[in-house]
Amino acid sequence: MEIKRLFDFLAYQLENAPLDVAIATKKNGKWEKYSTADFYDLVQQTSRGLLKLGVSKEDKIAISAHENRTEWNAIDLATLQLGGIDVPIYPTIAPEDFEYIFNHAEVKYAFVGDEELYNKVMSIKDKVPTLKEVFTFNEVKGARNWSEILEMGKDESLQEEVEKRKAEVKPEQLATLIYTSGTTGRPKGVMLSHNNVVKTVISASKRIPPLPKPTRVISFLPTCHIFERVLHYLYYYNSFQIYNAESIDKIGDNIREVKPHLFTAVPRLLEKVYDKIINKGMELSGIKKALFFWAVKVGEEFDFDKAKQFPYSLKLKLARKLIFSKWKEALGGEIRYIISGAAALHPRIQRVFIAGEINVLEGYGMTESSGVISVNSPNAKWKIGTVGLPIDVNEVKIAEDGEILARGENVMMGYYKDPEKTADTIKDGWLHTGDIGELDEDGMLRITDRKKEIFKTSGGKYIAPQAIENAMKQSPFIEQIMVIGEGQKMPAAFIQPAFDFIREWAKRHGMDFDGLSEEEIAAHPKVYARIEEEVSKINKQFGKWEQVKKFELTGEVWSIDLGHLTPTMKLKRRNILKRYAHLFDKIYNEE
Repeated sequence: MEIKRLFDFLAYQLENAPLDVAIATKKNGKWEKYSTADFYDLVQQTSRGLLKLGVSKEDKIAISAHENRTEWNAIDLATLQLGGIDVPIYPTIAPEDFEYIFNHAEVKYAFVGDEELYNKVMSIKDKVPTLKEVFTFNEVKGARNWSEILEMGKDESLQEEVEKRKAEVKPEQLATLIYTSGTTGRPKGVMLSHNNVVKTVISASKRIPPLPKPTRVISFLPTCHIFERVLHYLYYYNSFQIYNAESIDKIGDNIREVKPHLFTAVPRLLEKVYDKIINKGMELSGIKKALFFWAVKVGEEFDFDKAKQFPYSLKLKLARKLIFSKWKEALGGEIRYIISGAAALHPRIQRVFIAGEINVLEGYGMTESSGVISVNSPNAKWKIGTVGLPIDVNEVKIAEDGEILARGENVMMGYYKDPEKTADTIKDGWLHTGDIGELDEDGMLRITDRKKEIFKTSGGKYIAPQAIENAMKQSPFIEQIMVIGEGQKMPAAFIQPAFDFIREWAKRHGMDFDGLSEEEIAAHPKVYARIEEEVSKINKQFGKWEQVKKFELTGEVWSIDLGHLTPTMKLKRRNILKRYAHLFDKIYNEE
């Protein structure tokens, strides 16, 4: 069969390579598993229930949950089959953002995961005239439950109407409205058609390397984000078994249970895993510690050509056997590939993981490009420090000012109800990504910074903050950093110390920080001095005008809830600047 609409992917799996376990979610300590046939039936039943509820063509259905779950996937596909439009929403956003999105999208029905989200939505329900009903996935007292939809969907006489609706859905039709988290201002509703996402999935699939059958994947990045959602469609298409993790807290346990061959991650998560491993190494002593850090050093020197040459090839073999095999075991023992996206990954971490036979494939995309523009892959070209070759559904070029431009069937239909912003972003068919980058001699794409984030000091020197921040975050002492200094005489920074690591470091050096608050740790002179050492060391990688001359430590953990970060863990620079205005004054206005 030819795949033209997003719900065709599941039908394709059913027809070509049905699975005993197509999708599973852990509930009450047990994996609730659905075969392809069972999951397909669940989706049809959900569509019939939605039909009985009164869902019409082009109705907007909001979906939000704290964890990935089978119900999310079922509502997604069931909505799309009826010609509806789903509106996935980050569970962490504030009630006022829910209110804005629900009103802007004219949401008719909402499905939410738990009591917390139900209360959040109910607090704004009266301010959303279009919102008819709110259903929950978990049992919540006083709330309508999604099981009611399944009950209504038992009426199989409605299947004929479902099939009729399916047949009427056109590839060019709007499938989903995804509101970008945005580092500034109100979120924008990205309009993606069935065709946008279908063509992206089929093109990106060509970059998936051969994997054992049946291929197990574990999913924990939020499906409300286009990156993970596109991967779910790709998993249907390739007949991969999807295991939805319980929560980010239990991901380690779930990985050891599922023993996945593949999963997706964001760089911050990989950095945390790496820091945790290094921290364990610091606790070793004698020959074990020496061997551990010898292996890490071997990993840091990895490149594909060098791996084939003696004596490095022998060192790598030994490091893999003695040390890296244990790292792999911690990730279930059967991991082949991790696909990293959403932000830049430091090449050093990539080298060490690949040396340990945990192959990290870095990709690049944005919501406006249906999640993918380019991907590294052994199926095409794979080069550390790049985000790979552009996938064949789009072409990429670099503008005169260094901005990355993309054109192809993956590029969005536009921003919902915002022709002005659409015209600013898509010019002559080219999507202006806002990222600065370059194409190397092999056609591989390299990202260097965000166009809007580059600033000038009062001396007229340009500063690309992201490159400096990414380098600084390689220090285990630095959890988050924002480089500042626009219009000022020098670059400086706000730094959130890595509090957990610092507590461990303090213990090893005979200091007890366990009873101290984050604020007290940040104010400790020994902590400042140690981070100053790290900053001085990393500064050497940059030109004198780029080096961080001063910094202040913040005594709180940067988070989505406090407004430091977007749901995709990007810095909300304007918010951070406002929040730490007193530290800015201390750096620049106090002599």
